[in-house]
Amino acid sequence: MNTAEFLADAFGRVQEEVHGAIDGLSPEELEFRPDEGANSIGWLVWHLTRVQDDHVADAAGLDQVWTAQGWAGRFQLALDDGETGYGHTAKEVAAVRAVSADQLRGYYDAVHEQTLSFVRSLDDGALDRIVDERWTPHVTLGVRLISVISDDLQHAGQAAYVRGLLQRR
Repeated sequence: MNTAEFLADAFGRVQEEVHGAIDGLSPEELEFRPDEGANSIGWLVWHLTRVQDDHVADAAGLDQVWTAQGWAGRFQLALDDGETGYGHTAKEVAAVRAVSADQLRGYYDAVHEQTLSFVRSLDDGALDRIVDERWTPHVTLGVRLISVISDDLQHAGQAAYVRGLLQRR
């Protein structure tokens, strides 16, 4: 397995978890929060997708799918188009509402396709390229992609957990 295949497989596993967390849920179910300070299923999936879109697009020198493909307009959230959910308050989490599983899946799948197109073009040497100098040590492409995969899987797992709480009610 080479670098490109390894990364494509890892992002494929994220896609499977995202689909499993949201498939078959209504917009109301996607808004379920165990308490008023918790994240909803919909927000968790929207957030992990926004972060993947933002980070991969930046590293690849591409436009974000969110704006370039019109997903921001389709979601019509009461949030700035540049928002990724990082540091959101409970009120901002609640603003991710009236979103369908089809919308979330469609947006995630579009980001996934852009991600796969990028990672399939990479070789081992590409992973050492510095993509963010704001940190010490500087962040390489390899570290950034593993960070995205890790965060995505954590948030997809959280969404699946919240779905389980919802279904047990």
